[in-house]
Amino acid sequence: MQRARTRWTHVYDRFLASDPGLIRLRSALSTVGAVGLTLGALAALDAPVPILVTGALTAMVSTAAVTEPRPRDQALTLASGVPVALAVVAVGSALAPHRVVADVVFVLLIFAALYIRRLGPRATTLGVFAFQLFFVTQFVNTRVEQLPQLFLAVLVAFASSALVRFAVLRSSPGRTLARLQRAFGLRLGLVLDALIDVSEGGPQASHGERAVSTLRRSTARLHTGALMVQNQLAAGTPDERTASAIQRRVAEAETAVERLAVLVLRVLRPGTDIDTLSGHRTQARLAGSAVNTLDAATLPVLVSELRALRTAIGTGPQRPTGTDPAAVHNRLLGYRGDKQLPDASPAMQDVFRSAGDLTRALIGLRLAADGPTPAVRDTPETARSREESTAKDAGPANAGLAEKAVPQQPVPRVRPTTRTALQVATGSALAVVGGELISPQRWYWAVFTCWVVFISTGSTGEILVRGYRRLTGTVAGVAAGLALAALIGDAPWLAFTLAGLSVFGMYYTLAVSYTLMSFFVTTMIGMLYTLLHTLNPGVLVVRIEETALGIACGLIAALLVLPVRTRERTDQLLHDALERLRAVLSQSLARLGGESGGDLLDPARALDAALESLRLSAQPLITPITPLRSRRRTALCVLGLLETAAFHARSLAATVELVPAGLRIGAEPSLVNEAHRIDRNLAALISQVALRGKDGTTLVRGPGIPTQPAVSEGEARAEHINATRRVLRHLQRVDESIQGLARTLHLHVRDDS
Repeated sequence: MQRARTRWTHVYDRFLASDPGLIRLRSALSTVGAVGLTLGALAALDAPVPILVTGALTAMVSTAAVTEPRPRDQALTLASGVPVALAVVAVGSALAPHRVVADVVFVLLIFAALYIRRLGPRATTLGVFAFQLFFVTQFVNTRVEQLPQLFLAVLVAFASSALVRFAVLRSSPGRTLARLQRAFGLRLGLVLDALIDVSEGGPQASHGERAVSTLRRSTARLHTGALMVQNQLAAGTPDERTASAIQRRVAEAETAVERLAVLVLRVLRPGTDIDTLSGHRTQARLAGSAVNTLDAATLPVLVSELRALRTAIGTGPQRPTGTDPAAVHNRLLGYRGDKQLPDASPAMQDVFRSAGDLTRALIGLRLAADGPTPAVRDTPETARSREESTAKDAGPANAGLAEKAVPQQPVPRVRPTTRTALQVATGSALAVVGGELISPQRWYWAVFTCWVVFISTGSTGEILVRGYRRLTGTVAGVAAGLALAALIGDAPWLAFTLAGLSVFGMYYTLAVSYTLMSFFVTTMIGMLYTLLHTLNPGVLVVRIEETALGIACGLIAALLVLPVRTRERTDQLLHDALERLRAVLSQSLARLGGESGGDLLDPARALDAALESLRLSAQPLITPITPLRSRRRTALCVLGLLETAAFHARSLAATVELVPAGLRIGAEPSLVNEAHRIDRNLAALISQVALRGKDGTTLVRGPGIPTQPAVSEGEARAEHINATRRVLRHLQRVDESIQGLARTLHLHVRDDS
């Protein structure tokens, strides 16, 4: 029984880690619950099938479209959506018999729904309500004489959505944040599990490359979890000070565990170029020389300490009985001060120091999340770590979260909302004409596809990739819909059940795979056509044709109406990421020079957000199916180098906070000169990205960053000396990454040493 309970706990923890905050599960359950309540209420009133379908689709839209974090804002948006929905249903039903007028109104409605997004989240949601409800009237082919029943269906759907959201599955932003923090801790444990697997196998293990790949994936998921925690902070914390403390501790823990993983890989593969766990770096670089003899003998000790550290986190299956977390903390923290370091190479000793840094970060994370706890049997190292974390968290609140560290962006000539509205309206008009030619009864699928392929895209290439994924999912969904329809026969409630499961799958996979989401959408449509007794292979073939037409119309509109090329979009985001990189370096170096300032991790996290936007925008360039192989290699190289620079800049910001202000290594003349050179190089690189390399600026490679701090070991504690050395190494790696970016972008780097 105990073994089964432990196994179940492990499986449940894995599930929580796969869905941070249970956000996807709650979204899917909320939508299915609202649809189920709506169908139950309308069925009790003997509503016909078209009214049931209208109510179900309205419940789905009213639940999924409301995304504000605070319950009060959600309630206001739902209340505002009721009159909008009723008006749109009335207009759509009245115009349904008048095809041309309905088409013109639909296109104008699409333009308005997208144009008003500039007014904020509530306006965006109301626009979605308007578009989706007009689409429903065309899909179900409603009539004016049905308006009383349609109004009732809409009201029941909105009431069901509110009931599920605010009563059945109510969750405050604070609880969501708590679940996200727990998921972050679980993902942190999974990174350590992967790191233990890598260390146990050693460089010669047959599964070594597979273990490293798992470590990379786990680290990427940890980074995603950290961003999700950050996005929930403003709504889920009582004040800015608490939000700042949690943000700082999450960033420190993420940085510390990633640095530990990088150092372990360097020890296991001496002589290799491992600067980051980015998946965009060439995998062939992992082949290195043999492990140092002393390091090989120390590996079992390292694995033991990693297991102890994993146990101290308090989650997962690796929890041996009799382990005292306080003793583990005390021992690991001692490595930060060079106490009881093993007789090994400097690289291996750095690994143990890094394990101590991660322990310190975990103590700070627990303090920020749970508040002060009794300090039982703390050594001076543990007590000092608690005091340092508490002092930082109790300091003055930052001026804001990461958004305050974002450089001011130039105002574009045309607002993105205006551009998108014009593009989608043009594409929809083309889709209406083409859809009518393919099928006068199913033309709206082309319009709907044109709408959705533009959602959350910023360039023509992104639209192409999204369209390809949607078409793939649609084709698979058509096959599944036909197969399910043949199996269920004439059983309406079974069709409703399968449609509900498809709705669940649609919203549960939305953030994971757009192809899977499109598959479930098409399967649901097949079940709805079954309920309407209009399903046949020809109908679903038309669905595929209309989907392909909608994608083509969207691409034509994106190419002809205020186009944004993929290169323009990626250049803009690359420029943005480099600006944020420069901000992190400038503030970090200013702190090293003795200047006071805000939390360095704020601009570092803003850099992470900019880099994430660049990754998403570069998908058309790096997708394996792209025929432009040279551009793909260049894009992967740029992403890899930029991720390396971002990792070391983030680590630099975290480490600078460990260096006492009294050391002021930033005032050293040699370091000042090198810092100015790096800043000039980065400024030149930024200008070249903006000008697309038209003025031929040359970057300068100087004598290099000093590798030793300008302070004797008698003047500061050992952990401060080690932190200072780390600062210099991180700065050196950033410098090398900037020069690598310049060469990749075909800029000349002149040796000025």
